[in-house]
Amino acid sequence: MVFGLAVSFNAWSAPANFEQAKVESRKNVYGDQTKSGSGTLYCGCDWQWVGKSGGRVDLASCGYHVRSQQTRAERIEWEHIVPAWVFGHQRQCWQNGGRKNCVDTDPGFRVIESDMHNLAPSIGEVNGDRSNFSYGMVARNTPNMYGACSSKVDFKSRLFEPRDRVKGMVARVNFYMHDRYNLTMSRQQQQLMMAWDRQYPVDAWERKRDNRIARFMGHHNPFVTGSKKWELGHKNSGQGLVAQNSTSKLNNLHAENNSAPSKKIASKTVHGETIKGNKNSQIYHFEYCSGYKKVADKNAIYFRTEAEARKAGYHLAGNCKKY
Repeated sequence: MVFGLAVSFNAWSAPANFEQAKVESRKNVYGDQTKSGSGTLYCGCDWQWVGKSGGRVDLASCGYHVRSQQTRAERIEWEHIVPAWVFGHQRQCWQNGGRKNCVDTDPGFRVIESDMHNLAPSIGEVNGDRSNFSYGMVARNTPNMYGACSSKVDFKSRLFEPRDRVKGMVARVNFYMHDRYNLTMSRQQQQLMMAWDRQYPVDAWERKRDNRIARFMGHHNPFVTGSKKWELGHKNSGQGLVAQNSTSKLNNLHAENNSAPSKKIASKTVHGETIKGNKNSQIYHFEYCSGYKKVADKNAIYFRTEAEARKAGYHLAGNCKKY
């Protein structure tokens, strides 16, 4: 399998697909949160677990008024905070057949789709209304369409504004997903997310949620822990793409070294070819080199190949010899 990065602490393996991610999220992240106070993502409702991964919403617990879809309003669905449409449209599989084709043919897409940091339980009706709309500020005079739930949708402008309590979390998940999977974010959207990040800092639940998810994913959201901070024009690490490309990188290594002794190729396979650069020093390290772990997350940038690192102006650390 090529979907998991090496982890630095004991952890179960990351989910292999969206269905597994929903099950693990229910059992091990949100299992005890049904009457927690934080509630469903966009409306703060309580719920009861029903079935394998879903649940039944207690609409009265948060004063929710059904807008138009009674059945969907009563059930829990798992919201992709950064929609599948956003990360899917940046992959060839989507152009060739949409989400279903990506799920069927693209292991990389399945990695992103099943990232638990990007999932949260939501009222089905709100999840459907949000669709793939961008986050934004809806006009202040827009009436609440879900009763006491303060999240709002502007269908005409295709904007969705979440309730204040989760705006900071939404922003930090957006930072994480765009940074990790090298997604593009408009300048306007960056400015909005940065404002929400400042206005609504990490709270106790967001920190606990991150710790629980990290046990499965093998890594934290660095924008929650504080090891990274998003600034306008942020340069993505693309760290989540490193593992996705491990197979193709290995094939390239064999092609490049087809005239070399087999011992050399085997050695490179054992050690791996994850390449981490230091943005400050413009030096890169292989993961088997001593300097690799010393590069702080906030200064790290990842490359798929040495050629890519050199093209970006980086050079190999002096104490990091190639096998």
